[in-house]
Amino acid sequence: MTGARWRKSTRSSSNGGNCVEVADNLPGVVLVRDTKDRAGGTLAFGPVAWAGFVELAKEIGPRAHLGHEPPAG
Repeated sequence: MTGARWRKSTRSSSNGGNCVEVADNLPGVVLVRDTKDRAGGTLAFGPVAWAGFVELAKEIGPRAHLGHEPPAG
């Protein structure tokens, strides 16, 4: 998308894997893409939906990963 300013997630590791970039400088939309395949597609979220996702991610924390159960207890 023209004019998107991409930034890497602060939660992304520096080893080159599992990174996402976010562009939240455009009015009415937040864009998300995978750094391993920048041309492979972009997800678009409304600002309210994105804010809800970010809040939930903060609440759940880094222990929740795809394919892994959270620790018991």
